[in-house]
Amino acid sequence: MMTTVPVYVGLGSNDPQALDYLARAREALAGLGGIELAQCSPLYTTEPQEYSDQPWFWNQVLRLQVQKCWTASSLMRAFLETETRLGRVRSTDPALRFGPRCIDVDILLFGDLVSADPVCIVPHPRLVRRAFWLVPLRDLSPSLLIDGEPVDVHLSRLAWHAEGNKIFQ
Repeated sequence: MMTTVPVYVGLGSNDPQALDYLARAREALAGLGGIELAQCSPLYTTEPQEYSDQPWFWNQVLRLQVQKCWTASSLMRAFLETETRLGRVRSTDPALRFGPRCIDVDILLFGDLVSADPVCIVPHPRLVRRAFWLVPLRDLSPSLLIDGEPVDVHLSRLAWHAEGNKIFQ
């Protein structure tokens, strides 16, 4: 039996067909060799961050069990290819870095790896600043530690609130 590593992945879309894009992304990721889709968080609608003049996002976190043949960088490259196949076009305008997108796939945590590799920084550099990732992470794994602290500790440092599955931050 091959050893696996738990990898938490953030999905997001603010396209009019966002739920379809998220479903297609889940299917594409589960179809990559050496990867098992172990858990999916509930779906959340979330306020846009950094660039507010755009529609709200649909977000979800997945827990994948990834065979050790994958590295964080090789997995991120596969995720970027998946985004492109699903129709994502990255803007060259720096002002739109956090702008609208049909699909976004981010590695949040890759086991207990800490890496500054520019292809895939792990933990994700904005993870502890984003309630739209922390809340679904808590749904999947309430005792999960990020940088040695529980998810709830990181959430307590943020100005956010939820109304059902709608996250305001």
